[in-house]
Amino acid sequence: MRIERRLQQPRWLMVAVPILSIAVAFVFATVILLATHHPPLHTFRRLVDAAFLGNGALTETLVSATPLAFTGLAAAVAFRMNLFNIGGEGQLYAGAITGATVALLLAGAPSPLVIAAMMLAGAAGGALLAAIPGILRAFFSTSEIITSLMLNYVVALFLDYLIFDSHSYLRDTSGFEANVFPQGKTLPDEATWSSWSLHGLVVPLGALVAVGLAAALWGLYARTRFGFEVKVIGDSARAGRYAGMRTRRKILAVMCLSGAVAGLGGASQDGDFRHQLDPRGLTQANYGYAGIVVAALARYNPFAVVLIAFLLGGLQNAGFTLQGADFPNGLVGVLQGLILFCALGGELFVRYRVRFNRRQAPVAEPAA
Repeated sequence: MRIERRLQQPRWLMVAVPILSIAVAFVFATVILLATHHPPLHTFRRLVDAAFLGNGALTETLVSATPLAFTGLAAAVAFRMNLFNIGGEGQLYAGAITGATVALLLAGAPSPLVIAAMMLAGAAGGALLAAIPGILRAFFSTSEIITSLMLNYVVALFLDYLIFDSHSYLRDTSGFEANVFPQGKTLPDEATWSSWSLHGLVVPLGALVAVGLAAALWGLYARTRFGFEVKVIGDSARAGRYAGMRTRRKILAVMCLSGAVAGLGGASQDGDFRHQLDPRGLTQANYGYAGIVVAALARYNPFAVVLIAFLLGGLQNAGFTLQGADFPNGLVGVLQGLILFCALGGELFVRYRVRFNRRQAPVAEPAA
């Protein structure tokens, strides 16, 4: 048995492999459900209803999918240049911090101005944090994987410090309850991002921004000189330098762009859903790490990132709905993990083919 890299990837394979991967995942899930005495068909029906068909299910799925779309796009932006930005988690925190700060400072200003300022501040916060591993990678050849990952823990601790261990500007200190149970200040009404209702489906502004951002990133990478140079440098940095491309600037620019996208997702969390700086909610969600999975499943295509984020958001939403006395949390995690594992494992057959060769029997030499 040999595993060979495919020189060409047929288009039908791009569709067939994900479908077969999901089918295999459901086969494994069926075995586990039968072993745990849960009816598979009823469970899968509940899964689909809770994710997409039930009353209010699509709205909750959009809530779960919006931050995944931002962090998935952030990872895809960097990965397309073979830069492994693992710091989307911390960059999302940084965007949430700067976005909430600007919202509180601009209380009383017109709502469009406050929302635009939150977006810019969130993007700036994420970009500044991503610039640290970007500079270290571009000028000192330091692994961006390690530096960006370690910064996640630094920003998470700083986020906890702002709300739980200090009397910062972002912490609510008014009243006895706020002193006993620390929490962030509630953002002013002007900082609440718009939403639209379409036949019962509530579409938050952040979701529309993520879709528009995906289109902009696709155009940047597919139709501009910047995107062409990023592709060349990602394939071979030596070839890029030989062609006169400024590789260090491109590395720094791509890392900052990736961090800005993740930081914009943090500002969206403040304005769309939480309406305050929420350390526990942000750190427990693990949006940044899930975004890496989204980007990998989407093969770093911005439009596919949005679609995969929506599907994965539905899976997460269904998991929350299924949990109960008759359906433990651990079993929900196993089902989610099986689907993701099979989907990622199927990518092997897109890039590689498996060949089986029969060993031929040795031919006897003719007698002298």
